[in-house]
Amino acid sequence: MLRWFQALMPREEAFFDLFEAHSRTLCAGARALRDLLQSGGDEVPTHCADISRHETDADEITREVLLAVRRTFITPFDRADIRDLITSMDDAIDQMHKTAKAITLFEQRSFEPHMATLGEVIVKTADLTAEAVPLLRALRANATRLNAITEEVTRLEEDSDQLYDKGMAALYHGPARTDPMAFIVGSEIYDHLEKVVDRFEDVANRISGVLIEHL
Repeated sequence: MLRWFQALMPREEAFFDLFEAHSRTLCAGARALRDLLQSGGDEVPTHCADISRHETDADEITREVLLAVRRTFITPFDRADIRDLITSMDDAIDQMHKTAKAITLFEQRSFEPHMATLGEVIVKTADLTAEAVPLLRALRANATRLNAITEEVTRLEEDSDQLYDKGMAALYHGPARTDPMAFIVGSEIYDHLEKVVDRFEDVANRISGVLIEHL
């Protein structure tokens, strides 16, 4: 009877499988956003649709994690930490989706160089997150690498702040001189892009918190 009951309950390993599946949507969304910013032109709607699709997939995975938290007796780490981690991961791809929606709203088809560079930073933070998530299966054994990853994400977030400032200055001294609307639209897109990196830093902070509690 006990064996039958246990078979119905989610396994601890299922959480890690779901975290890793979500991290793959983050990487896919980040690459679609980077490609959008680099290519521009007629490919923009296609990339925006890709980001939307990845965001929908991520939402479904998030729901599965939150359901599993309620159904599982023994979790790999604190339930609140699990909820906070998956929520922060989902916030990252939600922010990518908000960026794509803003680009669609303003019908943008070309992007400033610093925007494309921010797209590269977003891919790097997504890849670091995807590297970190599987390491959560063995926190103590992987503590050194996890700490290094979270520190690198923090460094990239600082880089994104500088890129944001440089991009805004370039807008002001460039397109905004002849087209004030270009500054409004450009600053909106820069703000969204910088927030994507902020959300990845939130994920890194959640991982750091889990490490602190379990070491």
